Amino acid sequence: MNGVIIVNKPQGFTSRDVVNKLNHIFHTKKIGHTGTLDPIATGVLVVTIGSYTKLVNHLTSLDKEYIAEIKLGIMTDTGDITGNVINKSNNYSISKEDILNVFNSFPKEYKQTVPKFSAVKINGKKLYEYARENIDVKLPSRNVNVYSLELLEFYNDVIKFKTKVSKGTYIRSLIEDICAMLNVYGTMNSLQRTKQGKFDIKDSILLEDINEDTDLLNAFDVLDISNYILDDNLYRLVSNGNKLKLKLEDGYYNLSYKNNNIAIYKFEYNEGRLVMFY
Repeated sequence: MNGVIIVNKPQGFTSRDVVNKLNHIFHTKKIGHTGTLDPIATGVLVVTIGSYTKLVNHLTSLDKEYIAEIKLGIMTDTGDITGNVINKSNNYSISKEDILNVFNSFPKEYKQTVPKFSAVKINGKKLYEYARENIDVKLPSRNVNVYSLELLEFYNDVIKFKTKVSKGTYIRSLIEDICAMLNVYGTMNSLQRTKQGKFDIKDSILLEDINEDTDLLNAFDVLDISNYILDDNLYRLVSNGNKLKLKLEDGYYNLSYKNNNIAIYKFEYNEGRLVMFY
């Protein structure tokens, strides 16, 4: 069984929990997800099955869109509402205009600090393992892009917003940085991933509705694929699984011969050749 499935991850499940459940449903261990969601988070989790696990790095690199809520007045050790409160203050006053000013002035690209409760490894050990053992380590940072910040609602002590970000962006850290600019304590109250690349939550499937007969997406659904028509010589090479030396743009190609689809190849720009994907 080979393909991709867009799961609407429920709250309370880790991304690994989802993969484990799908292992049993599809009777295979060759399954991978393409972007971790915390247990508190819901929404789009793109999962690859069989030979499509080759696409994990490609799909993980896609931009992502989220809808998140900030609960004002508290700060927790985990950066979300499930953690222990470490700072608290109701002595703040912010307006909708203040929030819009911060959103409008927020940097489009900046170096974001990775949260201490994350799976990023330092010296072979995950940060959340250090945090649980109360061991202080220097938190790494990475360049991220924040393409948009849109205020959806502001009521009582909650800010609800939509954002589109690059790979590797932590929304918990983004919320901390927003609150720092607002000069107020805040923590992530909820999070929903609504898009990953072209995969939209409206096209996702509830985990409870997935069974072994659920249709999977194929390469043409998942990738931007160009067509390339083989001549007799190239067809013989492809039939034997050979790499092809061709001058092409970087990307994926559907190779056809006499109006029949033969294989999908990926062009590796650095090597200047096509390598069979599927």
